[in-house]
Amino acid sequence: MKNPKSDREVASSFRDPAGFLFTDQGTLYRQINPSGYDDYFTLIESDLYEELTSAKHLVTHDEQEEYNRNSPPEKIIIKPEPVTFISYPYEWSFSQLKAAALLTLDIQFVSMHKGMSLKDCSAYNIQFHHGNPILIDTLSFERYQEGQPWAAYRQFCQHFLAPLALMSYTDVRLNQLSRVYIDGIPLDLASKLLPKKTNLNLSLNMHIHMHAKSQAQYADKEIDLKKSRREMQKHQLLGLVDNMKSAIKKLDWKPSSTDWAQYERFHNYSPEALQHKMDLVAKYLQKTQSANAWDMGANTGRFSRIASQLNINTIAFDIDPGAVELNYLQTIKEGEQRVLPLVSDLTNPSPGLGWALSERLSLVERGPVDSVLALALIHHLVIGNNVPLRKLAEFFSQICQWLIIEFIPKEDPQVKKLLQVRKDIFSDYTLENFLKKFSVFFELIRQDKIKKTDRVIILFRNKNSVL
Repeated sequence: MKNPKSDREVASSFRDPAGFLFTDQGTLYRQINPSGYDDYFTLIESDLYEELTSAKHLVTHDEQEEYNRNSPPEKIIIKPEPVTFISYPYEWSFSQLKAAALLTLDIQFVSMHKGMSLKDCSAYNIQFHHGNPILIDTLSFERYQEGQPWAAYRQFCQHFLAPLALMSYTDVRLNQLSRVYIDGIPLDLASKLLPKKTNLNLSLNMHIHMHAKSQAQYADKEIDLKKSRREMQKHQLLGLVDNMKSAIKKLDWKPSSTDWAQYERFHNYSPEALQHKMDLVAKYLQKTQSANAWDMGANTGRFSRIASQLNINTIAFDIDPGAVELNYLQTIKEGEQRVLPLVSDLTNPSPGLGWALSERLSLVERGPVDSVLALALIHHLVIGNNVPLRKLAEFFSQICQWLIIEFIPKEDPQVKKLLQVRKDIFSDYTLENFLKKFSVFFELIRQDKIKKTDRVIILFRNKNSVL
């Protein structure tokens, strides 16, 4: 194993003086600095680590003895349990963010009974692992000091409560504000965007509206922080956590009004054609022998589940938050561990964000994957969004080794519907030209026409390995 100084530090972890993440030959490690020792040892010795990991609320880790032999060590190196895919709060559905918020509060509640407290409540410290949210930051804990307020209270409100309230009361798409404000949605902005009736909600009034006014009141004043902080006894802080948990549980959102949430009820496939398409996708996936896949335009996840049933870890992306919400609720209902639904607009996918554009990785940087599914998608991108076929082929070549893609010709009712509202300037949108453009980057392995349709399913292999 190399000296960690020569390893690659993970860009998202540089802000914490207690330690940082780094990779060594593709394996992720966390270095704990001496300033983080006391809190780390308390986490272990208080049995909080054991309780949280047993409940699968915190990732497990192994201490690396080859680093930690000297006593006291100059640093402690641990190897965290790997998470399949790193996602971000602005990619989550309403219920995913709600589940992450409730988990964070549960962890705070348990921590306080063990003499500790969460020192930060960044939503980025939560990931979805084997279908459920889990805390991935072992250094998020500090020893609780009697009388001190919760240091992460404002951060929790900005990262969880504000976006959930906006999604519930105003518009579910406002979760995308978390992509603009990666340190959490400012409470004064959330207060302005929420309807006036939320002032009558005691919890939202206290934690968002009054909280925002309090921040504004002291923003430009020089104050003694020690004197300005009211003492908060342990039972009061536990009451605060319980109040916030109750407030979040009451927030709700239903996806019935979104564009694509009802797609499964109105697609154009006959039962025979749909079954044939499903059989072809399964056959193609078996040929790829993939370990992971991205389903681009997954809707509510019918084909993502074909992949997951083949033991392929699958990310189910869709532009519509309603479809993603329904997909996630199904994963919870069925206890599915290999499907992760996420919100993503393929014409504007998640970019690199934060300091030096590297704290939050772009979608492409989180790839590549073994296989990509692009089913009933291409006509929307080409005709609906004017994306040239060559651009599509080039993009897919950057993110996958295998591509399972569906071509829907102009004669298809769905394409005709798109062309009803715009001039047909797509003379090159033909199967022949499609295959020609994609052949620059991909080798054609197989193509099959779906029964009782003019649609074609195609299996491509990348000419240049991206893995």
